[in-house]
Amino acid sequence: MVLGKVKSVTISFDCLNDSNVPVYSSGDTVSGRVSLEVTGEIRVKSLKIHARGHAKVRWTESRNAGSNTAYTQNYTEEVEYFNHKDILIGHERDDDNSEEGLHTIHSGRHEYAFSFELPQTPLATSFEGRHGSVRYWVKAELHRPWFLPVKLKKEFTVFEHIDINTPSLLSPQAGTKEKTLCCWFCTSGPISLSAKIERKGYTPGESIQIFAEIENCSSRVVVPKAAIYQTQAFYAKGKMKEVKQLVANLRGESLSSGKTETWNGKQLKIPPVSPSILDCSIIRVEYSLMVYVDIPGAMDLFLNLPLVIGTIPLHPFGSRTSSVSSQCSMNMNWLGLTLPERPEAPPSYAEVVTEEQRQSSLAPIGACDDLERALPGPLFAYIQEFRFLPPPLYSEIDPNPEQPTDDRPSCPSR
Repeated sequence: MVLGKVKSVTISFDCLNDSNVPVYSSGDTVSGRVSLEVTGEIRVKSLKIHARGHAKVRWTESRNAGSNTAYTQNYTEEVEYFNHKDILIGHERDDDNSEEGLHTIHSGRHEYAFSFELPQTPLATSFEGRHGSVRYWVKAELHRPWFLPVKLKKEFTVFEHIDINTPSLLSPQAGTKEKTLCCWFCTSGPISLSAKIERKGYTPGESIQIFAEIENCSSRVVVPKAAIYQTQAFYAKGKMKEVKQLVANLRGESLSSGKTETWNGKQLKIPPVSPSILDCSIIRVEYSLMVYVDIPGAMDLFLNLPLVIGTIPLHPFGSRTSSVSSQCSMNMNWLGLTLPERPEAPPSYAEVVTEEQRQSSLAPIGACDDLERALPGPLFAYIQEFRFLPPPLYSEIDPNPEQPTDDRPSCPSR
């Protein structure tokens, strides 16, 4: 940027981490400097900074108001987290071109330090979504008489940390479902699905170990599958806009009639994604693991297990707590802890994971810029050093097997 004798105006942050990526949390002090390089002597009215953090959503919907008329309804909402202003040089008023109170800056490079504290109250994690965003930035403004202001804005990242080493996020998630394809007078048996994961909270880079049993007593060939979904929800004027994206998925072996498949810790790795956003009033980012059975010609049989993607990985003591909780849950017959169903069943796998949709949904997550935004240096480095823990104790033997009744068709595999 060249404006007269002003060669450049830059903003830099004092990073406290080895990666030199400006990452902060609520209560942290954000400090840095505004650098001004000039090629000759200039007179300045003021040099100001303006720091702000806010969440904002926006989308439009078309409405029909009759046979020949239509209009567009705009939905917008904003939440401000902080708004800080400071004067580094000069005075507050910049609306006149008088020569009074001017400051002389000589040729060369000059630096002006700034510092402010983020609020102690929880902040939303920086996020870029399809219909909204959470952004934090610092803007510098240089005012001189008879010149237009020189303005520069630079963003920084805020992470509201989620520690997965809490009892609610270390508790196992489990469920069981059964589906009969034909009418009551048909001899085809049911398809049953039972699934469990050792905890609810994970961090990017970890692998979810899935324990599941799929039994096919129907006459069709089915395929067990699993997928991680991210759900973005945006709220404005009493309305909600939801976007669901596929994050990762895996496929089991085809299961013919009378066969059973067991997943004894089948792993599904979590790619670098944004942490869950749970405390923002207008934007929520949630995750879920869907374990399901792809049934040709019928609606899929599925289980949704909620996930929370955190920023603080599992501590060594957390693994023991998780294992103990896992064993206790099995003693309490975890197959009976069916989770509540979602209001609307997701589409079948073929509809969700076409090649075009797969590429479009995964491309933004894999992009370098989004990766740097979603997973800053310190967190990514910590995850790289994280040593994955062994799975909890698990038994495939049901200590209290159910006895088949006469009115239920028996499966050939039993």
